[in-house]
Amino acid sequence: MHYFSDMFSSRTNWPLDTNRFTRALEEHRRSGKQILDLTASNPTACGLDYPAAEILAALSDPRALTYHPESKGLQEARRAVADYYTGRVGFSANLNRVHPERVLLTSGTSEAYSHIFRLLCEAGDDILIPAPSYPLFEFLADLADIRLLPYTLLYDHGWQIDFHSLRSALTPRSRAVMVVHPNNPTGSFVQPQEAAELAAICAPRDMAIVADEVFLDYSHGRMRSLSGASRNEDQPQTFALHDAALTFTLSGLSKISLLPQMKLAWTVVSGPEALVQTAVERLEIIADTYLSPSTPVQLALPYFLALRQGLQEQLERRISANLSVLDTALRESKLITRLDVEAGWYAILRVPVTGTDEDLAVSLLERSSVLVHPGHFFNFSTDGFLVLSLITPEEEFAEGVKRLLKSLVE
Repeated sequence: MHYFSDMFSSRTNWPLDTNRFTRALEEHRRSGKQILDLTASNPTACGLDYPAAEILAALSDPRALTYHPESKGLQEARRAVADYYTGRVGFSANLNRVHPERVLLTSGTSEAYSHIFRLLCEAGDDILIPAPSYPLFEFLADLADIRLLPYTLLYDHGWQIDFHSLRSALTPRSRAVMVVHPNNPTGSFVQPQEAAELAAICAPRDMAIVADEVFLDYSHGRMRSLSGASRNEDQPQTFALHDAALTFTLSGLSKISLLPQMKLAWTVVSGPEALVQTAVERLEIIADTYLSPSTPVQLALPYFLALRQGLQEQLERRISANLSVLDTALRESKLITRLDVEAGWYAILRVPVTGTDEDLAVSLLERSSVLVHPGHFFNFSTDGFLVLSLITPEEEFAEGVKRLLKSLVE
């Protein structure tokens, strides 16, 4: 059969074959067997108690019946985003607040990434990204005609940026360094000394920092300082108040208010004043070209942000409970360990290497009906890692962990 492959651009020439892991999952679902899903990432499907009446009421603002487009987003919505950062500590002492005029709204962080890539890069330029990290970036880079060059996160009693790896990855066409703060799935924060070193690398090379902070509110309160001392991190430091290099900080309702279906995110631009002004002006034109965020959700944004505390507290209790169950179960195992995690929704298990992580994940599904992420899904460089979600309902999580560990030691 002729598929007219010459009609389509090479940027979308992705491998479309279903991998073994996906085939095994589809077959398991067709069989009607129960699946204990330890990969859950959708908070709206995890049994949380949402204030439904308040959420729906926030979407019924009569002003939504009239269209008054603003390229950056509605002013009151941008003020609500700026207020979200009030009282937070930044990586720089020179900025103490986010200004609404430096905030731009998008329908999601994926769209924000696309805008930033278009702002910074010519076709063929490159962006440095951490490994391990979330795999979505590869598709966004392909669509923007740019390259992603990985730099390594090292694990040694906690995660840290391998700056030798980062510097070795730099090319004359490097336009930005991306950080995920805290990282998904490692749950590690960028430390203040690391943020300073990133700025020292980027600023003289006319490179930007792109900081994804969607999990920022989910700190486990165990941030490790460079000296090894622990300190309270109820309000982790944010890149939104960073001014040593041009910085784009991304976040949104998906994680902060556990409302991924509302499709609203933002970018905060910070850094040297002249660069910020030019970046905001150009991003405003890009945003004006699409005008993608819906008016009802923008009007509801202040209310949705106000609801976040109660929703976050529910999820934090579940994360804490599931982490406790996991650690208790692991005390009986000498072969399987959990890597340290500072924040976020995931836990990483280091397991004996008897084959590929995909082989192991498929085996766990087929033998025990337990669904986990193989480490390669998050671009781990070696086998021997499984990634578990900590937001799975507690009973399901406990049974899944029990079966997982039993299967691994048999």
